[in-house]
Amino acid sequence: MRIAQPNTYFWQGNEACVEGAIASGCRFFAGYPITPASEISEHMAKRLPRISGIAIQMEDELASIGAIIGASWAGAKAMTATSGPGFSLMQEFIGYAFMTETPCVIVNVQRTGPSTGQATKCGQGDVMQSRWGTHGDYSAIVLSPNSVQEMFTLTVRAFNLAEKYRTPVILLSDETITHMREQITVPPLDTVKIINRKKPRAGETAFFGLEVIPPMPAVDEGFNVAVTGSTHDEYGIRFTADPVVHKKLVERLNNKIRNHTEEISDFEHYNIENCQIGIISYGCTSRAVHEAVEKAEAKGVKTGYIRLKTIWPFPEKTVRKLAEKADKIIVPELNLGQICYEVERASKGLAKIIPLNKIGGGELITPEELLAKILKEAEKND
Repeated sequence: MRIAQPNTYFWQGNEACVEGAIASGCRFFAGYPITPASEISEHMAKRLPRISGIAIQMEDELASIGAIIGASWAGAKAMTATSGPGFSLMQEFIGYAFMTETPCVIVNVQRTGPSTGQATKCGQGDVMQSRWGTHGDYSAIVLSPNSVQEMFTLTVRAFNLAEKYRTPVILLSDETITHMREQITVPPLDTVKIINRKKPRAGETAFFGLEVIPPMPAVDEGFNVAVTGSTHDEYGIRFTADPVVHKKLVERLNNKIRNHTEEISDFEHYNIENCQIGIISYGCTSRAVHEAVEKAEAKGVKTGYIRLKTIWPFPEKTVRKLAEKADKIIVPELNLGQICYEVERASKGLAKIIPLNKIGGGELITPEELLAKILKEAEKND
């Protein structure tokens, strides 16, 4: 099988990620085994050689991210996959990818940390690291799937966003989503939107400016291109002491994401304009929301929710709209509170933000726990 054909499958989340990458045109993968992301490397090693692609196990995570950056500049769509400690090791090169505007996809399957933590247990502790992990000023695109189906569709979207905005994109999943098996539908391939990077025309030399999202040549296409992580002008020439050049470059790198927040942001929402209690969730914790909301409304509590498919850039306007209507917003997370701070900032004091946190042991937040929190907070209002 070359590319997964339209059909219904029973896949593991990590398998769906690989098949989504292949459907997107990914033909290079470099990675290093790490729980709970290892199945991505294993499935890539099985699948890519059959379609004239390359899957390689590198000596560590630093080499893995470096390899996909090089492959991208060689013209390939490229991806790596890792978990917490490996994601930490990749941060310097991720910053280099932002600075050199290198499209690539980095899958981070979250587990419980810090450090080695609980390698086989689920966590959501990398939310802020996915946005702020590398140094300097930059804007990140981070997607958050909550099902095996979305491991496929959001991997496709991650590649499309990387190619369109010429930037690294992070698929921030978690152990629960990637290790579960669910029914998944692969749509007809001609209905799957695929975006490829903008290529330069003959004679073009400005590959780092002049346009907000400049064209990107491959190293074997005859263009004279300098690629550096240092401050550079539109032609890639280093200018490490000029504040004007640096300001122009970094503002463009940020604005090409920030100015398209509404286009990039993706979320599911329900009853956000007529609710007493709101919920904002993402990833595996969001799977408890539908049942909890249904039961809360059966008990007479008007409840609404936003489920983030895109965590960064953060959908401030939609969150503020919820905060304008809800008295309280509950934020369930498998950490000690990360996205709740962003919700609090975006809400501007219009609603009280209530964290619901759980860590360790891989235990999920259940619909019953979330329902109990909803009813308790609603009772306080009464």
